[in-house]
Amino acid sequence: MLRSALFIAGKDVRYMLRERETVVWTFLMPIVFFYFIGTVTAGFGGGGEGREVLAVETPADAGFLADQLVPRLERQGFEVVRPATGAETARYSRRLVLPAGLTASVLSGTPVKLRFHRRGEGPGTDYDKLRVQRAAYGLLADLVLMRLAGPEAGPEALAAVAARPRPLTLEVRPAGARVEAPTGFEQAIPGTMVLFTMMLLLTSGATALMIERRLGLLRRLASAPLSRGAVVAGKWGGRMALAVVQLAFAMAAGRVLFGLDWGPSLPMVLVVLFCWAGLCASLGLLLGSLASSEAQAVGLAVPATLALAALGGCWWPIEVTPPWMQTLALFLPTGWTMDALHRLVSFRHEAVTAAPHALALAVSALAVGALAARRFRFD
Repeated sequence: MLRSALFIAGKDVRYMLRERETVVWTFLMPIVFFYFIGTVTAGFGGGGEGREVLAVETPADAGFLADQLVPRLERQGFEVVRPATGAETARYSRRLVLPAGLTASVLSGTPVKLRFHRRGEGPGTDYDKLRVQRAAYGLLADLVLMRLAGPEAGPEALAAVAARPRPLTLEVRPAGARVEAPTGFEQAIPGTMVLFTMMLLLTSGATALMIERRLGLLRRLASAPLSRGAVVAGKWGGRMALAVVQLAFAMAAGRVLFGLDWGPSLPMVLVVLFCWAGLCASLGLLLGSLASSEAQAVGLAVPATLALAALGGCWWPIEVTPPWMQTLALFLPTGWTMDALHRLVSFRHEAVTAAPHALALAVSALAVGALAARRFRFD
């Protein structure tokens, strides 16, 4: 039985890899999505080691307060540049425009407005606004203290106020090795792998089975001296092999082309992905037996995959979503897989923390596989 199942699996995976669509979605499209999503979402959650560039447009008569604002912006994580003209400032995605006569207006009590511009919307924009506000309000608080101290206003007096010891300090330490939500390629590569594996096996895996049934190839297998179990196991094994090929290629491409470090718990990463591939293979086999046509199979597979990917955290870090969505992800197989991968790859947790996720995926793969075996039909 095992030899027959391996023979069928080998023939199936070679047949599916000869299809142009399968090759494109196995080897080409993941790389495109890695680059596009990873580039767009870099710094989406406000984390990462890079410093965002902030262009500060400074009029000639802004005064010493403009110089005092720059180090406060840098302490908020910005790399501050001061272009010479407004046209040069407009080229940057983050811009802070200071009003003319800033220092004179503030010292005379005249309200002034700092204008912050950033291309795009979302949590990243709100986070940048918050950091700019912290720098500006910190400078304003030091100005108030300088006025209360009584010395003549100037950069030396303001620097002396800023150097005073603070009566109240807040010490912040991360609870672990990483506290920011995964962004960039750390989010895009695992998320795309999880998405594409499910998409490929629920479309190509299911439709290939239906084509064989329509052409009578499964009936010929039924008439051969093969047990039903060998045929079902072989069909499952072919889809599993296709998933393994796709995931292995994606992992290698992520490391070589995009420099993703898969972390110190690589064996557990492989276990989680293997269990995920097994679940997707079982789902593809089940869908190939339940759907009545190739169009119906694709029509069911694509929306279901996209919905599970979105709710499970494949498109964006689940940490930036509302609490109800984070709770929902704990009940979805895509959520189990993404949470396990982020624990191991992004947060560098111990391998044992992903064991429940792998177990849940393995049990689900066996349950769905048993149902697929019961519903498997030759005609």
